[in-house]
Amino acid sequence: MTKEYQKGLAEALQLAPVVPVMVIENVEDAVPLARALVKGGLPVLEITLRTAKAMDCIRAIVAEVEGAIVGSGTVLTPEQLRDSYKLGCKFAVSPGSTGRLMGAAEDYDIALLPGGVTASECMALLEWGYTIQKFFPAEQAGGTAYLSSLQSPLPQIRFCPTGGITPEKAVSYLKLSNVITVGGSWMAPKKLVEAKDWVGIETLAAEAVRMKVNA
Repeated sequence: MTKEYQKGLAEALQLAPVVPVMVIENVEDAVPLARALVKGGLPVLEITLRTAKAMDCIRAIVAEVEGAIVGSGTVLTPEQLRDSYKLGCKFAVSPGSTGRLMGAAEDYDIALLPGGVTASECMALLEWGYTIQKFFPAEQAGGTAYLSSLQSPLPQIRFCPTGGITPEKAVSYLKLSNVITVGGSWMAPKKLVEAKDWVGIETLAAEAVRMKVNA
């Protein structure tokens, strides 16, 4: 390994039991939404690149939300990784991995969280030096039973499971020794975002923080 691909990532992900995974449609919602989540105790934020305004939302949050550790999500190409780095993202999340994306990670000082599901995928990422991996889609891929089965043969890897995780299921994931945090969207539901109920979102974030105590 010629460089540290995930510098600072473990420390960031350990700050809270849940990483909010956000699909933000409107730029004007980005800053108040991020502030509500940070105030509620969830400082590590993943803004997915699934909307036309995603990059503008990231730019606004990086510039205006004190205490936010901002990452981009659904990063599929080297160009998206480059743009994430230029916007000031501290990390980037991909649902999987490709040779081009892994190669591009050598060019930019941004921590990459690539996805692995099968033992072979996880081993390949481990060879690159990725000891923290996204497990996606978590529930559809086998959930806690599957993830637990990877602990013995691959003890070097810690996972951030994402996909289909509810508040009730999150606690079970957090009890696994090879889970560093979980990704979820329930603390920023579309209904509350559309209603601009930032207090309600802050409350849901605070409830998510308490999961670490209960796990």
